[in-house]
Amino acid sequence: MTKKGRILTGDRPTGQLHLGHYVGTLANRVRLQDEYEVFLLVADYHSLTTHPNKEDASATRPNSRELVLDYLAVGIDPEKTTIYRQSDVPSVTELCLIFAMLVTVPRVERIPTLKEVMDAQHIEQPSLGLLTYPVLQAADILHLRADLVPVGKDQESHVELTREIARRFNTLYGELFPEPAALIGEVPTLMGTDGQGKMSKSIGNAIMLADDAETVRQKVMSMYTDPKRIRADIPGTVEGNPVFQYHQAFNANKAEVAELEERYRAGKVGDVEVKKKLIVALNNFLDPIRERRAKNAAKPGLVDEILAAGADKVRPISADTVRRAREMMGLI
Repeated sequence: MTKKGRILTGDRPTGQLHLGHYVGTLANRVRLQDEYEVFLLVADYHSLTTHPNKEDASATRPNSRELVLDYLAVGIDPEKTTIYRQSDVPSVTELCLIFAMLVTVPRVERIPTLKEVMDAQHIEQPSLGLLTYPVLQAADILHLRADLVPVGKDQESHVELTREIARRFNTLYGELFPEPAALIGEVPTLMGTDGQGKMSKSIGNAIMLADDAETVRQKVMSMYTDPKRIRADIPGTVEGNPVFQYHQAFNANKAEVAELEERYRAGKVGDVEVKKKLIVALNNFLDPIRERRAKNAAKPGLVDEILAAGADKVRPISADTVRRAREMMGLI
């Protein structure tokens, strides 16, 4: 089958992935690997933008392994998807430097997630690396001349900056880069278990893909629901209720979900019953993921082999892009 185009996406190796990652991007990656030429980036340089200490930098290696195991567990096939580590392809940093000349500081500062990261981590003066990480992200996408970027809703502004940088380069020096489109997951942002914004492992409101059944049970039973509903016979609100958002995203029994929603709105079902049914649904969803993860984790050297093969494939593509960019700029 002829592939439609090229995809680039990825994650920072800061630990294991969670359900929010699945609905935001992972499900799309699995689905699209049969239709597109997919490149999946383990973005270890990006991890340094907020965690530059030696201990954190060293942790990117074991964290990379956990990340790749999560990829394999959800169904990403290294025979169909090229998985590689950012620091194993150094030419991308040269392209980032070139792109840094084409975008202003005020434009980068308007990226919403940059402000969110600074607020969340109480950063008053960002490092140059943190300020320019959207530019490095543009280089990640464009050094492979990707057409499509599956991202969560919060990352859409990054793809728009990438499009602007590609357009700026093409205008100044000649047509080289595509203007990639963002592909948003069907559930753009999964609310955290505490009901306070999106799911995030850094603030402890996430259900991880690798969580065991008992951990899932504990997290679901402590989930935030409708704060106005103090008894089961009081009509409740489904909209904005994390328990029902998770039902809608992960419960394969859609008739059960519809019935629970109807009864909840009518004050005819308690939160405990709704949560118990969610526990069953989530564990049914996660069981095959856990099984694949354990199977691959038991294979010594598997992850290193996948990352090495991925880097070997990506390096010549990246080097050719940088060579062509320099040539068009008159630097060769």
